[in-house]
Amino acid sequence: MEMLSEQLALVATIDPVSQGAGTVYTDAIDMSCWERVLFVLSVGVMGSSSTVDFGVCEGATTSPTTVISGKSITQLTDASTDDNKQVIVEVRADELDPANRYVRGKLTVGTAASLVSVVALGTGYHKPASDYDLASVDEIVA
Repeated sequence: MEMLSEQLALVATIDPVSQGAGTVYTDAIDMSCWERVLFVLSVGVMGSSSTVDFGVCEGATTSPTTVISGKSITQLTDASTDDNKQVIVEVRADELDPANRYVRGKLTVGTAASLVSVVALGTGYHKPASDYDLASVDEIVA
């Protein structure tokens, strides 16, 4: 039986951080290698009056900046109700413009620092997928 860790590769991150106002990106992901990628945004404590936006960008190079239509979250805006939330965005390779092969997550924090992280998991063409994890993956226990 194939383990789930062999079906999914950890392909991009924004490591947990108290992110100040501004925009940061995940690692770029070559979608010619993956059928689907699942981005998981985790928000801890949001700063007072802060906002958190996340979307997935596509492009022909490893620095894509064009947000894919329909692949953005509803802005998190209220620390009293949006603290400690998770949001999931899934992208399929066949949803990209044929001229584009790379994607990456775009995280924007507005006004005040907020605790955030993003993990992207890829599945599809490579088996075991775990052979294609980021170099920063330290250990797999299955």
